[in-house]
Amino acid sequence: MTGLVLKLGPRERVLINGAVIENGERRSRLSIVTPNANILRLRDAIHPEEVNTPVRRVCYIAQLVLSGDANPDEARLQLLRGLEQLGQVFLDADSQTRLEAATTAVIDGQYYQAMKSLRGLLGQEERLFAARHQ
Repeated sequence: MTGLVLKLGPRERVLINGAVIENGERRSRLSIVTPNANILRLRDAIHPEEVNTPVRRVCYIAQLVLSGDANPDEARLQLLRGLEQLGQVFLDADSQTRLEAATTAVIDGQYYQAMKSLRGLLGQEERLFAARHQ
């Protein structure tokens, strides 16, 4: 059997195709066998009040698709524009690799993978803002 295996801690919540599922008292594993299911661990979610930087804004758009709160076709264009803009700021090789992976994921409709690639830029973005304010 192929698919995604989620390992959940006690009381951990996950969003699967718009439904919030909460684990019980013990650790457990869920096998997701439906291809292209939209899945988001709520511990990884960005809350609206945290959407205060360019990388977080682009991540949040991908998250809205995963939660079912944004139309994938409309979000795709916003995401690609946002990724292009980020590519003009994050010029190092590692960041460019992450942005390319996120772009490929968006084109392929893999919004979780796009969000995961972008989250790798959050630390660098934080350092850039900190250096700018010193």
